[in-house]
Formats: sequence, C-alpha cells, structure tokens
Amino acid sequence: MATTLGNALKQWEAKNDGASAKEADTIKLCAVQPPIAKLDPKILSTLSSCQTLSLSTNAIDKLPPLSGMASLRILSVGRNNLKKVEKLDDVAATLEQLWMSYNQVTSLEGLAGLKELEVLYCSNNLLKSFGELDHLAGLPRLREVLFVGNPMYDEVDDPRLHVLKRLRQVTKIDGDLVKPAEIEAAKALEG
Repeated sequence: MATTLGNALKQWEAKNDGASAKEADTIKLCAVQPPIAKLDPKILSTLSSCQTLSLSTNAIDKLPPLSGMASLRILSVGRNNLKKVEKLDDVAATLEQLWMSYNQVTSLEGLAGLKELEVLYCSNNLLKSFGELDHLAGLPRLREVLFVGNPMYDEVDDPRLHVLKRLRQVTKIDGDLVKPAEIEAAKALEG
C-alpha cells in the first residue's frame, strides 16, 4: 500500500503547524511511510508557490507534467524508481537544480530543454554512454554535475575528462572543481 500525494501533503501540513502546502515555498516529502509511488499532476499543479520540492526516498517510477509549478527551482527525486526523466517542459524556465541520483535512469534526453539548469546530480543511475551527456551540451547555465556510479564510468580511465569533453560549460564534476589541466586534457581527447 502506497501513500498518495494528497495524503502525504496533508501529513506535511499537520507537521508544519497547519501551513498550507499550496502557499509553501519548500515542501519536503522524503522517505514517506508507506512510500509515495505515484504523483498526481492535478495535486502538483496546486503547488504554484513551491520553489523546492523534495520527494527523495520514495517509490516514484515516473514524473508527470509539472504544469502549475511555475516557481519550482529545485526538484529532488533521488532514491526512487525512475527509469526515465521527462515531462519537465513546464518548469524549464525556472528549474535550476535537479537531484536524481540513485534511480534507474538510462537516458538524459528529457533534460535537453532545461535552459536554466545549473546543477544536475545524477550519480548511481544506469547511464551506459557518455553520448547521453550530449543532451546537456546546450544547457548554458549548467555548472555542476555528478555522474559517479554510472556504468559509463567503468568504460574509461578518466571519466571526468570525458564529461568535460562533452560539457565544456561545467566547473565542478563529481564534487571537485575542474582544473585548467583537465580542460586541456579534455580538448586533447578530441584529437
């Protein structure tokens, strides 16, 4: 038996002295017991003031459209059952950080339109090819990425250079700042 999003929000309101979820700028629904499995787009659309939505450590297997969430800046969906990340077009103009580590994501195609994205945490997923990073190459504000723990890292000696080769705009990879020598070494990979 799973907890519905509606019930989880009611529990959140009760724990927050009756605060209204519809007016809250930060909502944390992490590790709900029993876990949330499905997200109701109608309920999500009522969270128009929400800037930070944390849904980590649940059993969510897909993201619905996030229409109505025009203020969303940070979305945390790590430690769920996501296989695909898509339908984020409604928050493309505002989403700055996406935390989606510890899922089963195999493709980054659904992130290509997130032009305001600055931070992407996508460690411990199922990304097999550095070619998936090409979907992020057109994100001008992307500065910090985390990909450690994906199968693609097992295929090369220095995965940071392969990330940097495809994502020249990033300044931090896997928690460490990019060094000038790495920039030069990534350029040499193209040789």
